[in-house]
Amino acid sequence: MTRRLIAGTALALIFGVAAQAQDGPINITTYGGAFGAAVNEAFVKPFTAETGVQATMVDNDNPPATLKAQVEAGNITSDVFDVEQSDVLRLCDEGLIEPIDPSILPAAADGTPAEDDYLPQALHECATAIMVWSTVIAYNTEAFPDAAPTTVADFFDTKTFPGKRGIIKRPKYALEFALLGDGVPADEVYDVLSTPEGVDRAFAKLDSIKDQVVWWEAGAQAPQLLADKEVSMTLAYNGRIFDAIVDEGKPFAFVWDGANLDMDYWVVPMGAPNRDVAMQFIAFASDPARQADLSKYIAYGPPRESASASVGTYKDGTTEMAPYLPTTPENAERAVVNDAGFWADHDTELTERFNSWLAGA
Repeated sequence: MTRRLIAGTALALIFGVAAQAQDGPINITTYGGAFGAAVNEAFVKPFTAETGVQATMVDNDNPPATLKAQVEAGNITSDVFDVEQSDVLRLCDEGLIEPIDPSILPAAADGTPAEDDYLPQALHECATAIMVWSTVIAYNTEAFPDAAPTTVADFFDTKTFPGKRGIIKRPKYALEFALLGDGVPADEVYDVLSTPEGVDRAFAKLDSIKDQVVWWEAGAQAPQLLADKEVSMTLAYNGRIFDAIVDEGKPFAFVWDGANLDMDYWVVPMGAPNRDVAMQFIAFASDPARQADLSKYIAYGPPRESASASVGTYKDGTTEMAPYLPTTPENAERAVVNDAGFWADHDTELTERFNSWLAGA
């Protein structure tokens, strides 16, 4: 109890100092859509209510590019940005985002320091994870009335599980998934993909179903392909499929085997005019209880271990969220944690090869 009180007092002091140093207002830029709405309900509105600092959500199709342009132009209009993991590495290396001191992040309820409570890769010297999302297999249950698919291998077995397959039209996720389908263990995927032979192996596996693939680019396309029965199975973003199941009543289901876990992060642009309040907001949104609250509005998991136990129901008050979250242990046990460093090093070359392969060259 003493450690909990100390942690709470320290957080209050952080908030108090920030508010005295600068009172905003601040803008928080995210990719918008359902996620932006969830962030607004779970973090932005409560932050304003509890601190008195006016915070406003800003939707943006490409927050990393906007951040870079604003910093380079010396005209920063948002104080906090939501970016993906690969963008964190690039933006930090280029000196475009501020370092974040992990000591400002609140401890867990039992006093565990934030640095020991976050999942691997969730903390970076310039960023703090917001949530964990995943690319998973989704299928239309009406396509398989007798036996449902359960593994990545089933995705590639069009004889036992007939129908076309939907795959994201980019090498990231598609190549990892192909290796999993060819029997590579999840914890060895990037080791194999780092070799020329491994890359060849991934493309060979994709070749085995290439004539049965419908390629998609925007996240909304995957559930639509399932709904229209253009495919019987597809790779998809878990949040999109959850919405289709719970909000729209679609006959869809997940296969968590081989799920690719990824994270979005909070960052502060270098030279942000309200830097102190931006850090205050990030500390506020990093509280485990608030991270758990985000899952009330969208099917993304918290990046802190202590937050998982606090996840409850969806905003409808009845749907238990744990079965739909990528961080739930039984869902995550056979997952691949996306390696942003690998893609920072190899994205260009693999995208060129992927596009050439798609064109039939």
